[in-house]
Amino acid sequence: MADVKKIPATIVTGFLGSGKTTLVRHLLETAAGRRIAVIVNEFGELGIDGDILERCSIGCEENGEELAGNVYELANGCLCCTVQEEFYPVMKKLLERGDRIDHVVIETSGLALPKPLVQAFNWPEIRNAFTVDAVITVVDVPATAAGQFAHDPVAVQQQRLSDPNLDHQSALHELFEDQLMAADLVILSKTDLVDAASCDQVESLVRGELPPQVKIIKSDHGQVPNNLLLGLESASEETIEQRKGHHEHEEGHEHDHDHDQFDSIVISLPEVDKKVLLDTLQTLVEQHRLFRVKGFVALPGKPMRMVVQGVGRRFDSYFDRRWEEGEVPHTQLVLIGQHLQESVLTEALHKACAAATSSNAEASAVRPEAGLAMDQEVI
Repeated sequence: MADVKKIPATIVTGFLGSGKTTLVRHLLETAAGRRIAVIVNEFGELGIDGDILERCSIGCEENGEELAGNVYELANGCLCCTVQEEFYPVMKKLLERGDRIDHVVIETSGLALPKPLVQAFNWPEIRNAFTVDAVITVVDVPATAAGQFAHDPVAVQQQRLSDPNLDHQSALHELFEDQLMAADLVILSKTDLVDAASCDQVESLVRGELPPQVKIIKSDHGQVPNNLLLGLESASEETIEQRKGHHEHEEGHEHDHDHDQFDSIVISLPEVDKKVLLDTLQTLVEQHRLFRVKGFVALPGKPMRMVVQGVGRRFDSYFDRRWEEGEVPHTQLVLIGQHLQESVLTEALHKACAAATSSNAEASAVRPEAGLAMDQEVI
C-alpha cells in the first residue's frame, strides 16, 4: 500500500516586527488556487494579525464557496511554550479537513523559539499526516543593520554606552540566533529601506549563523514568489535535533522559555488624529523600552480602518478595509516591550487623543469649511 502523502507545513518565524505577517499576507494573496490553512500565534491579547490575514484572498474554496475557519488564531500563549495545549488541538482539526487542505502556514509569535514547534511534528498523530516543508526565518534588515543583534562585543558595548535602551538586549540577541538556527530559508525583509552596503553587511552577519545549504533571499514588502517559499520539502522535523540553540542544555533538553521579561499592553482609544497618534508613539518609544507597536486606528471622518505598525522608532500605516455596517470605529493598540508602565502609557495616549479632539473642535468652529473638506476626502 502506498504511503499517504503528508500535508506540508511552512513555519514562518522571526523577531518582533520583522515582516512575518506581510510575507504571509502576500503568500495568501498569490495562492493561485492553492488551499492554504493558516495558524497565527500572537504575543498579546489583541488579534491583529489574524484579522488582517482573514481579509486576504487565501484561495481556499470548494464548489465556489469559501471554506470557513481557514485562519486559526492562538493568542493564549507563545506556541513554543504551549505546543501541547494550543497547537496540537488545532492540528487535529486540520487533520479532519485534510482532504480540503493543500498546505499549512504557521506564523509564530515574534518571541517564539521555532525548535519546540518543529519537534512537535514528530508526535505520532502529527508525524503520520504532516511534515515541515520548511522553517522560514524573516530578518528585519534595517533593525539588524542598526546593530541591535551585532556579534562584535566591542560594538555591543559601544551601543550600550551610547543608548541605555540597549542595556538588556542579550536575551533578544540569543532569541534572534535561535530563530536563525532553525531556518531552512532566510528572508531579508525591508531591503528597500537601507542602502546596498547595509544590506550586504546584514547578509554577511546572517550567513555567519547559517549552514551553507540554507539560502538567503532579499525582499521588500514581502514580495517573494510562492514557488520560492512553498514546496521546499525540507522535512525539518527529521533534522531539528541536530540544531543546537541557546535555550537548551548540552543533553538536548529545552530550557524553560521565560517571557516574563516582555510586557504586552492593550490600549483602547476613541477616534484619533493620525499625526498626533504617531507623534505620541514616537515620544513614548524614546522614553520607554517599547520594541513593537501594532493595532487598528479609527481616524475622524474616515470610512476606512487604518493599520499601524511600529518597530522601534519606525512606523508604517495603511488602510486595510472599510468599517463594517454596525461596527463602531475604534482604536486598539498592542504595545510590547520591557518594564512597561501601563498606567503611564495609557494616560499619555488618552491625553494626546483628548488634546487632538479639543484642537480639532476649535479649528472646526473657526473654519467649518476645513472640517467639511476633511469629511469629503477620498481614501
